[in-house]
Amino acid sequence: MRLHRLTVTAFGPFATTEEVDFDALCAAGLFLLHGPTGAGKTSVLDAVCYALYGAVPGARQSPGATLRSDHAPVGTSTEIGLDLTVGGRRLEIVRRPAQLRPKKRTKGFTTEKAQSWLREYDAESGTWRALSRSHQEIGEEIGQLLGMSRDQFCQVVLLPQGDFARFLRADAEARGRLLGKLFDTRRFAAVEERLAELRRAAEHRVRAGDDRLLAVAQRLAQEAGDRTAPPRGNSTAPLRGHRTAPPLPELRPGDAGFAGAVLEWAAVVRTGAHEWSDIMESALSAAESRAAAARRALDAERELAALQQRFAETRRRAEALEEQRSEHERMRALLERSHKAELVAPALSLRADAEQAHRSATAEYERTRTLLPAGLTDAGAEQLASLEGNLRQELGALDAARRAEHRDAEITAERVGLDRQARADDEVLQEAADWLAGWESRRGALQDRIEAAQEAATRAEQLAGHLDPARRRLDAAQRRDTLEAAASEAGRDLNSAREHANTAHEHWLDLRGRRLAGMAAELAARLVDGEPCAVCGSAAHPAPARVTDGQVEPAAEDAALEAYRRADEARGHAEREHTAIRERHAAARAAAGESSVAELTALTERLDQEHTEARRAAVGTHTAREALGRAEREYEGRLAAQREAERRVAARTSRRDALEREQSALQDELSRARGDADSVAERAAQLADRAGRLAEAAEAVRAVDTTALRLKEADGRLASAAFRAGFDTPEAAADALLTDTDRRALQHRLDDWRAEAAAVADRLAEPRARAAADQPPARTGDAEAAHDAAERALRDASSAATTARGRRTELGRLSRLAEAEVRALGPVREEYDRVARLAGLTAGTSTDNERRMRLESYVLAARLEQVAAAATIRLQRMSSGRYALVHSDARTGGQRRSGLGLQVIDAWTGRARDTSTLSGGETFFASLALALGLADVVTDEAGGVRLDTLFIDEGFGSLDDQTLDEVLDVLDSLRERDRSVGIVSHVADLRRRIPTQLEIVKDRQGSTIRQRT
Repeated sequence: MRLHRLTVTAFGPFATTEEVDFDALCAAGLFLLHGPTGAGKTSVLDAVCYALYGAVPGARQSPGATLRSDHAPVGTSTEIGLDLTVGGRRLEIVRRPAQLRPKKRTKGFTTEKAQSWLREYDAESGTWRALSRSHQEIGEEIGQLLGMSRDQFCQVVLLPQGDFARFLRADAEARGRLLGKLFDTRRFAAVEERLAELRRAAEHRVRAGDDRLLAVAQRLAQEAGDRTAPPRGNSTAPLRGHRTAPPLPELRPGDAGFAGAVLEWAAVVRTGAHEWSDIMESALSAAESRAAAARRALDAERELAALQQRFAETRRRAEALEEQRSEHERMRALLERSHKAELVAPALSLRADAEQAHRSATAEYERTRTLLPAGLTDAGAEQLASLEGNLRQELGALDAARRAEHRDAEITAERVGLDRQARADDEVLQEAADWLAGWESRRGALQDRIEAAQEAATRAEQLAGHLDPARRRLDAAQRRDTLEAAASEAGRDLNSAREHANTAHEHWLDLRGRRLAGMAAELAARLVDGEPCAVCGSAAHPAPARVTDGQVEPAAEDAALEAYRRADEARGHAEREHTAIRERHAAARAAAGESSVAELTALTERLDQEHTEARRAAVGTHTAREALGRAEREYEGRLAAQREAERRVAARTSRRDALEREQSALQDELSRARGDADSVAERAAQLADRAGRLAEAAEAVRAVDTTALRLKEADGRLASAAFRAGFDTPEAAADALLTDTDRRALQHRLDDWRAEAAAVADRLAEPRARAAADQPPARTGDAEAAHDAAERALRDASSAATTARGRRTELGRLSRLAEAEVRALGPVREEYDRVARLAGLTAGTSTDNERRMRLESYVLAARLEQVAAAATIRLQRMSSGRYALVHSDARTGGQRRSGLGLQVIDAWTGRARDTSTLSGGETFFASLALALGLADVVTDEAGGVRLDTLFIDEGFGSLDDQTLDEVLDVLDSLRERDRSVGIVSHVADLRRRIPTQLEIVKDRQGSTIRQRT
C-alpha cells in the first residue's frame, strides 16, 4: 500500500482545505511530521484511517465526538480524500462524515447523512472510473485489498510506540488480548469456548442421566417399602403386610460403581417381591373359600326370614281389605250413577254453550250501544244497517277528493323544486357573468405570455449563436496565455541551446586546431624504423617531432565533434519546438483577440446566464398555449351554460303559472270535500268510524236475538233427556255426572281393591310360606356378622395380593427402566470423558498440558515467536548487536498461564531478562523494533499486502545521540525495501537530521500544513 495524496477540508483542526503530497514526502524515504502540541499532527493520521475505514482509531472514536472543525466556516462541508495504490490498483476514496449544514429554504440546521465515493484510475484511458457510493461496498473492497481490520491497520501502519512499550511490560493476558486483535485468533478462542460448551453440555447430560437413574432407584426403594432413606430422597415406610426390603447402597451419582450397585440392588428387591406375591396369592385363595361358605349360610337365613315376614304381611293385608269393603260398595254405586248421567251430558253441554253465547252477545250489544248517538241506542238492526249503507256511499264519493289532495301535494313539491332550480340557475348566471366580464383581460394576459415566451425562444437561439464563439474565444485565450509562457520558456531554452551549441562548436574547433598544430608529433608517433614515412616516403627518420604539452588526441577531437553535433541537434529541436509553440500562440492569439481571460470569462458567464434564463422563459411557450386553449374552452363552456340557464328560466316561468292555476282549482274542490275536517283522509276516517260502529251495533242486535232462541231450544232438549235417563230434574243429572278424571280414579280404586284381594288369597294358599310360619324365627344377625368377618378377611387378603402383584410388576418395570438408563448413560459418559479431556487440554487446565497454555495462547505464542525473530533483526542493529528479543513459554508460577512470555537477551552479560527491566531509551527502540517486526508478520498474515508507508508516533526524545543515529539508520534502511517512514515527534534535533518535513502550523483560525521536501 502506497499513499499518494491526502486532502482534508474542515476536518479536526483544519478550517479550510489542506493537501499532503505523500509522493514528494515518500521520495526521501524518511520524513518528519512535527508541530506544536494540539496543532493536528495526529489528525493527519486520523484522516488517513477515516478515509480507509470510515472511522478514526478506536482510542479517539469517543461517544459524541465530532470530526468537523470548529474553525470551519458555515457552508463548508467536512471532507477527506485519499489517493493511494493498493493491490496494484490506483484508487481514490472521498468521505464526508455526518454533519450539520444550513437549511436551504428556512433558518436553522439539518443533519446531512454520511457519504462516500470510490474511484479507480484507468491507465489505458487516463481517466477515473466510479466504482461505488455505498459505505458497505467500499468498506468490503478496501478490507479485502488491505487484508486487515482497522485495529490491525492502526497497530501496523500507524505505529503507536506507547502501546508497544506497554506491550513489553505487560503480562501474558494483556499481550494475548493485543495479539488476538492483530492476528484474529478468535476462531481458536471459539474452539475453546465450543469445547467448553460441549463439556458443560456433556456434563449436564451425564448429571441428568445419573439423576434419572437415582430417581429410578428412589422409586424402587419407595415401591419396595425400604425404611432406609435413599440418597437424595425421603425415606418411605414399608407397606402393611410387607417385609422390609434391603437398603439402597450408600453411593452417589458420579461414583464408579453407582450404576452396577443400583442394578444389583434392584435384582435383590425384585426377587423378594416375587416371593411375597406368591404368599399373598395363597392367603387370598383360603379367604375366598371361607367367604363363600359364610355367604351361603347368610342366604339361607335371609330366605327363611323373608318367607316368615311375607306370610305375616299377607295376613295384615287381608284384614285391611275387609275393613275397606263398605267404601268399595259406595264407590261402585257412584260409578254406576255416573254412567247413567253420561246419557244427559250432550244436552247439558249444548245448553251450557247456548247460555254462554247468549251472555256474550248481550255483553257485546251493551258495549256497542254506548258508541251510538243518543237517538239510536234503541234502534233495530234494519235501521242501523240502512244508516251504515248511506255512510258507505258517502265514503266512496271521497276517492276523487283523495286524488285531488295527492295532486295538490305533488304540485307543492314541484313548485319547491322549481324554486330551488331557480336559485341554482341564478347562481350559474351570476358566476358566468362575473367570469365573462374578465375574459378579455385574461385572454390578453395569456396571449402576452405566449408572445413573451416566443421572444425568449428567439433570444435563446441568438444567445446560443453568440455563446459558442465566446467559449471558443475563452479557450483560445486560455491557450494563448499558457502558450505565451511556454513560448517564453521555449525561447529561453532555445537561447541556452544555441549558447551550448556555439560553445561546443568553439571547443571542437579549438581542439581541431590544436590537433592540426601538433599533427607532426601525431604522425611521428606512428613512424617505425626501417619503414617509409607516410608523408615523405623516407625510411630514415633522423629527427621526428615530439609530443608537447596539450597535445590533442583524435578521440578527444571526435568526442568534441560528437558533443557539438548533439548540441547542434538539441538546438535544432529547440528551434523547431519554439517555432511550433509560437505558431500555436499566434493562432490562439488570433482566435482570442486582445481581450483578457477574465474579460472573456465574464462575457461567457454573462451570455451563459442570459441563455439559461431565455431558455427557461422559452420553456413556458407550450404551457402558455395550453393555458390559453383551456381558457378558450372554458369561455365557450361558460357561454353555453349561460344560454342553457336562461332557457331553463323561461321554461320554468311558464310551468310555474300553469301549476298555480291547477292548484287553485284543486284547493276549491278539497275545501268542499273535507267539510269541517282538516284533510280528506281525516274526513274519510270519520265516516269509516261511524259506519263501523253502526255495523257492529246491527250485528250485536242480530246476535242477541239468535242466541236467545238457541237457549230456549236447549232447555227443552235437556229436560227431555234427564227424564229418559231416570233423573227427576236436569240439575240432578248434572250433579251425578263425573268428570273423566274422577271416573278414572274411582275405576282404578275399584280395580286395585279387587287385585289386592286376589293377591292376598294366592299368598295365603302358598305351602312354603305356611311351612316357614310354623318354624322358629330366623337368626340373620349372627349369619351377617360371620359373613362380614369373612368379607373383611377376603378384602384384606385381596388388597395384600393386589399390592404384591402391583409391586412385583412395578419393580420389574422400574428394573428394566434402570437397565435402560444404565445402557443409555454409557455412551454419554464416554463422550463426556473425551470432551472433558479435550476441553481441559485446550483451556490449559488439564494435567496433560504441562505449561497450562490455552489453545489461543499456543497459536499466539507461535506468532509472538515470529514477531520476536523479525524484531531482533532491527533491534540488534539499533543496539549495536547488544540486545535480542526471544519468546518464552516458561511457566510464570502460581495459577497464571504461560506461553506469551517475552525476554531480552543482553549480549554483554549473556543472560536473558524480562523486557520490563529495560530503561526508557532501551524500551523505545525495543518497542520500535517490535512494532516493525509485528508489521512484517501481520502483513504476511494478511496475505502479503505490501505496506510502503509507515508512521511512528513519538518516543524519540528518550534516546541519546548515538542511539538516535542508529535508530534513524535502521529506519532509513527501510528504503532498501522501497518503504517510507513518517516520524511524528516534537524532538527539535530531528528537524536538523531529517530534511523532508511536514509541518503543522497552529493558528487562531485553525491549523495549516506546510510541506518541505
